[in-house]
Amino acid sequence: MSVDTWDEIRTAFHVARLGTVSGAAEVLGVHHATVIRHIDALEHRLGTKLFQRHARGYTATEAGNDLLQVAQVTDDQFTQLSGRIKGQGREVTGELVVTSMPGIMSRYLTPVLVRFQALHPGLIVRFLTDERVFRLEYGEAHVAVRAGSVHDQNDNVVQPLIRQEWTLYASQAYAKRRGLPISEAEFGQHDFVGHDSESNRAPFFRWMRLVVPQERIIFRGSDGGALSSAILAGAGIGFFAVSEALRHPELVQVLPPREEWSASLWLVTHVDLHRTTKVQAFLSFLKDEAKGWHPD
Repeated sequence: MSVDTWDEIRTAFHVARLGTVSGAAEVLGVHHATVIRHIDALEHRLGTKLFQRHARGYTATEAGNDLLQVAQVTDDQFTQLSGRIKGQGREVTGELVVTSMPGIMSRYLTPVLVRFQALHPGLIVRFLTDERVFRLEYGEAHVAVRAGSVHDQNDNVVQPLIRQEWTLYASQAYAKRRGLPISEAEFGQHDFVGHDSESNRAPFFRWMRLVVPQERIIFRGSDGGALSSAILAGAGIGFFAVSEALRHPELVQVLPPREEWSASLWLVTHVDLHRTTKVQAFLSFLKDEAKGWHPD
């Protein structure tokens, strides 16, 4: 790749990140005409449109997003190299993108991210939650917190974080209104709260789909926080992490925790960025913070 090509890619990266030519020009310290020339040259070189132009600025196309993800990884690596060369490798700056599944992890991770950012004022934190698995190899995130079974991949570094116990709970209001089952044989007489997707990988939801009559799962959703709220509101019986349930005295445990319902949480990073100062600093900070979560 020539120097000119990298300049064009770096320009496109900042246009995609900021959404405007003027913003990219200011960051790069060049005239806005130079930014436009770089974008036009790169689109011509690749034979595709990288941006949709509109009155408010530039929005990346699918091809533009692909380029942005590759450029993000390259920019992080270049920043790390530059820091080492200049003797500033201990600085934590730029963007830190962390992903996890929605729901309970947001409550745990959000204050950790806030405290980490406070220690590094030059850092911008992006916390993305979604049911889909973010692709670290395309630079969609620096660190992913994933649950369940995580298969080692050649390009990813996988480390254990904590293991959570889960079991069935109901609100006191539900227990007063309907009573509680003493065994699985009575599940057909009760209402349950469960995940809407059959592809959800949580071990306790897989168990629920096999054991609880489908017509008895009367409240379903895709967001863990919404499912927890439904259980607290008395919609039915559902799963809570034991550590989280302790925060809600209005909950009644239905059955003792089982090992088959336990869920491991993993830290996943891409090998290209795993040893960067920013990622290593956050991993160490998160591991220390997780010791206080009391998962068991």
